Amino acid sequence: MTPNPFSGLHACVHCGFCLQSCPTFLVTGDESDSPRGRIVLLGALERGELQETDPDLILHLDRCLGCRACEPVCPSGVSYAPALEESRRRFATVRPIPWPVRLLLAIVGEPVLRIPFFTVARWIRPLASLVRGSSAPAMMFGMLAATRAKGVGNGRRWRSRRGPAGEARAQRPSMVALFRGCVMDGLFGHVHRATRRTLEVNGYRVVEVSGQDCCGALHAHAGLHDEAVRLARANVSAFAKHSGLWLAVNSAGCGAQIREYDRLLADDSLEETARRLAARTCDVTELLAVAGPVQGARMELKVAYDPPCHLLHAQRVSEAPLKVLQAIPGLEIVPHEEAALCCGSAGSYSLSQRELSLAILERKVEALAKSGAQVVATGNPGCIMQIGAGLRARGLDLPVVHPVELLDRSYALAGYYS
Repeated sequence: MTPNPFSGLHACVHCGFCLQSCPTFLVTGDESDSPRGRIVLLGALERGELQETDPDLILHLDRCLGCRACEPVCPSGVSYAPALEESRRRFATVRPIPWPVRLLLAIVGEPVLRIPFFTVARWIRPLASLVRGSSAPAMMFGMLAATRAKGVGNGRRWRSRRGPAGEARAQRPSMVALFRGCVMDGLFGHVHRATRRTLEVNGYRVVEVSGQDCCGALHAHAGLHDEAVRLARANVSAFAKHSGLWLAVNSAGCGAQIREYDRLLADDSLEETARRLAARTCDVTELLAVAGPVQGARMELKVAYDPPCHLLHAQRVSEAPLKVLQAIPGLEIVPHEEAALCCGSAGSYSLSQRELSLAILERKVEALAKSGAQVVATGNPGCIMQIGAGLRARGLDLPVVHPVELLDRSYALAGYYS
């Protein structure tokens, strides 16, 4: 039986512990833009007291980032995400999805569009680096510029060789499959290469799996339930052919989505297969942390780690990325006060809620500017693009990279690659 998506809200006692964890509430100060206020609205929707056509209901739920920062701080264990997803599914039947979001979803969900789009994007990427400013077009170019390989890893095509952790260790797999996704595969190929190399140095054998597709997270968050199910089924079927493999994911949003495929495919013939895949899905930093990771060469560098919401809050992975960075001697992790709060990217949120997204981003950029960091590390493509564009608009030449890029560079300096 399909579970009631609103049932996770019933434990809420309206204590308000979640308020200071909510980026939209911190910006607007409106209780209806807080988790507590939205839970009241979602409860009214569940009971039929409000209809999905209600403009105020749509306004305040559309403003939600879906960052899930409210869930870990809730003393009652409220599960918020399924109800939000269900509300968006209902909204999609009664109001149009903004055309920029619809275009993005069409591109990432269909290889026939995705492949040529990202080919062109990579071609014009060097030109994007010349554009500065905070206008909408300049921010879009800034996001594209942020997808380039940075100097810390420099994009060189090294070949890894077996490192000191080559012997298999207890309680970890020896072979893993790499989840390629859509944006990661199209614009962050250098992160995929760094992922493969660092895993191999730590004793894993990485295999490629054909037939995989976009994870469907953007579609689910926008309310396109059927599209999200279609993509989930494609991925579950592709990886079912390699049932003994664990899945390495280097995009926090993708990892969070795949780990909930069994909920998305409830009552589907693939539900049990999806549950097994979800149980074998790991962020790349989790796999590296279990393996050690092997220590690299010294890099005197101040790094601000900004945890992606869907890694920290949705997947509850907090220590593994830090362990990866701590494997680099000389690297100093500097704190900043907005680390636990969203950057305002939230998938397609920066397209549908631009003003609020920029207000949230401004807080993040201000905190990073004060941190004294020389580089920012975060494990999600949307975060890399959003924060990178915000820093560029501020006039700060502060590179934003994936944590495995830093470890990859450290391994290269240590001579683990030929």
